[in-house]
Amino acid sequence: MFGAVMSMKESNAGQVRGPIQLTFARSITPITPLDIAIVGPAQNSKQTTRAEGDESDKFGTMGRKTLVPYGLYRAHGFFNPHFAKQTGVIDEDLALFWQALQVMWDTDRSASRGMMSCRGLYIFSHDSSLGNAPTHTLFERIQVARREGVVAPRSFGDYVVTVSAAALPEGVSLTTLVGA
Repeated sequence: MFGAVMSMKESNAGQVRGPIQLTFARSITPITPLDIAIVGPAQNSKQTTRAEGDESDKFGTMGRKTLVPYGLYRAHGFFNPHFAKQTGVIDEDLALFWQALQVMWDTDRSASRGMMSCRGLYIFSHDSSLGNAPTHTLFERIQVARREGVVAPRSFGDYVVTVSAAALPEGVSLTTLVGA
């Protein structure tokens, strides 16, 4: 789906260009990472106590962890039907990809990622494999802005998402899988 550069020790095996490309996600508003202190496991009462002045066992070791209290990120994706044909990607593969984007955070929770989730998934489809409209004009139809009066966003409700689906260019349709 994403392509690959296939390097081998003996020789360069070439490159496969996949039909899906994703941009790096960027935050809608500036984020403020917080650096917090964490403590490792406390000494177990059944363990041998250390001699006075011996610091070889680091019970209760302090550490650092960085977190972002809240961030809303936007990324763009592109699907190239010509590369799909070359690599054997079919409609069912693309459907699985859309499904994975919708639930990827729900199936891989961790303390560092907290409550990450997909808040919007909008798909512009073209009748022509060459496209029926410039991509940037379609992406501009989806606007995300901080609500008036919100200084430091801390929830999805602190943003307004506006999707302009009216008067799409001829040959273009919009499918909303997640979002309003």
